[in-house]
Formats: sequence, C-alpha cells, structure tokens
Amino acid sequence: MAITADFPVAAPAAAAPVATVRDPRLDVFRGLAMFIILLAHTPGNAWTLWIPARWGFSDATEIFVFCSGMASAIAFGRTFDRAGWALGTARVGYRCWQVYWAHIGLFMATLALTIALTESGLGTRNYWGQLNLWPVIVDGENWTNDGIILALMTLRYVPNYFDILPMYLVVLAMMPAFVALARWWFPAAAAASVAVWLLAQDALVTWAGVPGWHLALPAEPWTERTWFFNPFGWQLIFFTGFSFMAGWLPKPPVAAWLIALCVVVVGVNVLYSNVGVRVLDLEFAKDWREANRAWFDKSDFGPLRYLHFLALGYLAWAACGVGGRRLIALAEGAGRVAIRWITKVGQQSLAIFVFSMALARFNGFVLDVIGRNAATWALVNLSGFALLIGVAYLCGWFKSQPWRAKR
Repeated sequence: MAITADFPVAAPAAAAPVATVRDPRLDVFRGLAMFIILLAHTPGNAWTLWIPARWGFSDATEIFVFCSGMASAIAFGRTFDRAGWALGTARVGYRCWQVYWAHIGLFMATLALTIALTESGLGTRNYWGQLNLWPVIVDGENWTNDGIILALMTLRYVPNYFDILPMYLVVLAMMPAFVALARWWFPAAAAASVAVWLLAQDALVTWAGVPGWHLALPAEPWTERTWFFNPFGWQLIFFTGFSFMAGWLPKPPVAAWLIALCVVVVGVNVLYSNVGVRVLDLEFAKDWREANRAWFDKSDFGPLRYLHFLALGYLAWAACGVGGRRLIALAEGAGRVAIRWITKVGQQSLAIFVFSMALARFNGFVLDVIGRNAATWALVNLSGFALLIGVAYLCGWFKSQPWRAKR
C-alpha cells in the first residue's frame, strides 16, 4: 500500500535550482526529534538517560535545526527564485512573525499552566520555580513598572526553557543575507557563516584575548546572562542543512571508507559521552569532559557537536539509501503505521514543538502525583507520544481547510 500522500518520494537532488519537493527523510527525522524533545524536557523522566544525547555530543536540537534549515531551503528558496529577493525576504519576515508569537504564546501558556499546577496542591514542588520564573511571579508583581513585560516582548528576557524559538527566529532573520551572499558567490556565504560561528565561541575569543568580540544576546536586563542557545553559533548547522538542500553543497558520496570514518567518530563519542561516564565509568572520559567543555559547549554550539552531528547525519544518509528508498520501503512494509505517524509529526514541527514544551511540564507534574517507576514512565511517555500524533493530525486537518472542499 503506497503512502505517498503523507510520505512523498523525493525528487533527485540538483545543484540548481533550489529543491521544491519535500524530502521524505526530512519529516521522519524532524518527527523523531519531536518525540525525543518531549522526553528530554519531561522532569524526572528516566527514559532521558538513553536518548541520543547521552551517547554523544549532539542531540535532538541539532536534528531540529539542521532539518529546519533543509525545510527552509524548500519553503523559502522557491520564493526567492520565483518572486525575487525582496519578496523572499518579506516571506521570511512573515515566518519570523509567526515564530515570535508562537514563542510569546508558549511562554504565557506555560506560565499559566505552572501556576495552576503549583496552586493545585496535588504536586510536590513549585512548578514555576522549576523554570526560574521568579522575576515574573515574585519580582514582577507590577510588570509595567519593573519592565519585565517589555523585556519579554522585545526578547531581552528569555528564560532558558523558552529560548529555542527565539534562536530559530534570529537564524531565520539571517537567511536573506545568507541567500544574497550565496547567490553572488557561495564560498563568501560559507565563510561568513563560519566567521560568525567562530565569533560566537566564548572560549575561543577569550583565548584570543578579545572577549568583547563574543557574539551573544542578553537573556535578561538585570544580569549578564546570555541566551542559552546562541543563534550566532547555531546558525552554522542551520545553514549547513539549507546549503545541502539548496544544492550549494554537493551530496556526499556513499563510500565504505567514509562510512568507516564516521563510525569511528561516533564510536569515540560514546566513550566520552554521558554513557561513557555514567555507565562505562571511564575516569579518563570524565576528566577530559571537565577540562574541555568548550569543545562540546551546547550554548555556543561547540565544534565537537558539529563534528558528531555530521558523522551521524552521514550514516543516516547512507542508511536511508538513494532518495530515501530504504526508508520508503520500510514505510510501505512492516513500519508503515509508525513511519506514517512520525512523518505526520515532522510535517507539523512548529505546532508540535510548542505543544510538547507545555505537555512536558504537565507530564512531569503527573509523574510527581502518581510516582516514578517503570510502569508510570511508560504510561506518561507513551501517552505523550499519542498526544503528539493526535495534535499533528489535527493540525494537518485544519491546514487542509476541509470547509473549502467542493461538494
């Protein structure tokens, strides 16, 4: 049984123009990232001990940002081609506007939810305190006088839990400049992206003796804390995905020596990963991690995170086959239902991400109430997965505008 409506076959990649057909692998991996993100953000969830982030330096955030870059090349690249740079920029601005209000809505909804959970008397902790929202609840009784609401609306107050969407928004806003440079001379765009990434590495600019050059954005007006996800670092992985899907970077060859090299990179990562320290109890790995945190720093997107993700991404690329044919075969065989569900979640990634961030806080509350053991972890996580799938189908139904169907 074919499932091309939900899982379209990708057109062969070309150097130009920008791809216009959605790659089936894109939605599958974005969908997987959404499930992992839900697990990772659920407090006290034992399943997080075994998510991909525990096996290496990169995690689901890299999947989300890389795939978002690829999706942006499809969604916006065609507009830049067809309508020109000015209208392409306008469309990017419209998407930034959508992401901005998704961020504000997520913050307000999660704030209201955590207040309600705290005051319910059923849980065991202060749920808004878990998110370090003291400036809002305690210090911000008068939001107008204290300037908190203005700081929130202008993205100068960005609590750690809420900074993925602002990071994504800033990276999107950089896209028109990147596209303009790439169409003039792609090496110039690539060099600019790498240069911005280097300036975002706090450890590097401090080592070079120019700490004032560290590119970062303030996370709150009353301290020197910066955004946990530094968009000037994370833009590198976004524009890598964009460049591959746009055809500006060539497809990597599927070669035995390259597969072996990536397997070695991934294997070495395991030794120095959380699993290497926590499960294998490798003392040398623990010492190395303590002394070299800048190399895999998550905030500034350290170089080893990039290397690890590229190795994993290449192995996934090789495993899926040309045009994702092995994945398609799985989707039309034994894994038909699972792949269909994962694909649907990946197709609605922004809505699912916003929903999952709020759901994760509620799931943590439920675990506090019913207790934590193998059965309750399975119950909460699997029901959470089911809710993500349900919301994805609901969003797809609304986007199809069934009320406009002809009778």
